[in-house]
Amino acid sequence: MQRTHRFLPLSFLFNFLLILFFLIFFLTGGGLASAQSEAGPEEGGHEVQVFAAGGYSVPGGTSQTGVFDMGARYGWVITGPHWPGILRGRFEYAVDVVPVYEVFQPANTAYGWGFDPLGLKWNFVRRGKLSPYFELTGGTVFSRQDIPTYTNTVNFTPSAALGTHVLGEKFNWSVEVRYLHISNAGLATPNPGLNTVEVRLGVGRFWKK
Repeated sequence: MQRTHRFLPLSFLFNFLLILFFLIFFLTGGGLASAQSEAGPEEGGHEVQVFAAGGYSVPGGTSQTGVFDMGARYGWVITGPHWPGILRGRFEYAVDVVPVYEVFQPANTAYGWGFDPLGLKWNFVRRGKLSPYFELTGGTVFSRQDIPTYTNTVNFTPSAALGTHVLGEKFNWSVEVRYLHISNAGLATPNPGLNTVEVRLGVGRFWKK
């Protein structure tokens, strides 16, 4: 008898993220309903955040695969406003620790943890309570099972994201779309890679000492 494995369906991931979205919304007082909001990213300031993300594979690599991860971020806002027009914003450097990493593959579910030491984030000038951003990150995921199946347990995780913070009185919540590539970069053969599009939600705060 052929052994079959179940992997987490995309609908479950998005339902989970939807619940998390509303939980964050109410815990932060609704964000937009606050009479005042935090200042957002400022030169010399810091950011802390916890986040959860889920997504599904897209063409260009391994198919029929879901990804879920949860972690925490610490960031340093390094510069004041630069560049003209709609590009005007502040540069932030961030580090992510991802203790929960699950990849739902047709053959099995891979469990691991990740570390992203390179987070290059551009915080556009805030518009009301919205603080939009674009970022590039790079890191590594270590897993107990191969990702993808029959490849390697050490993979690199470059990604790009576009999103926004919604600033509340004491905290902010964020929502973003992230393109995540998982690959062993030739450490093992074969190396089909895994491309996913994730929705990532977070809650955190900016502050300046």
